Amino acid sequence: MRFLGSWIVCAVACAAAIFMVPGIEVVGDQIAGTLLAALALALVNATVKPVMQLLALPATILTLGLFTLVVNAMMLELASWLSRNVFSMGIAISTFGSAMLGAIVISIVSTIVSAATGLGE
Repeated sequence: MRFLGSWIVCAVACAAAIFMVPGIEVVGDQIAGTLLAALALALVNATVKPVMQLLALPATILTLGLFTLVVNAMMLELASWLSRNVFSMGIAISTFGSAMLGAIVISIVSTIVSAATGLGE
């Protein structure tokens, strides 16, 4: 049940990023592509992200936490690649800058939606 809540929050946040960030576009059907990209992002955040955060800990400490934005952008890029290559639809990100901005939008929207609904906690 917790993963489903996480997926819903992630889908809302991904939809916001797609709408707000130039350079992030849906490949395939709008709704299905967004949902599959959110599923890929939720899976990546649950499995790969903790390992990446541990490996990036020295850089994160040296940059006073700002390197976390780079890790989040890399996870978004990985989720984009997975969704397009595994599900044949998802999101396409044109530049790493778009991925960084998208990761910031997704983080902010996820925090707001989680706090408002209690999902994804």
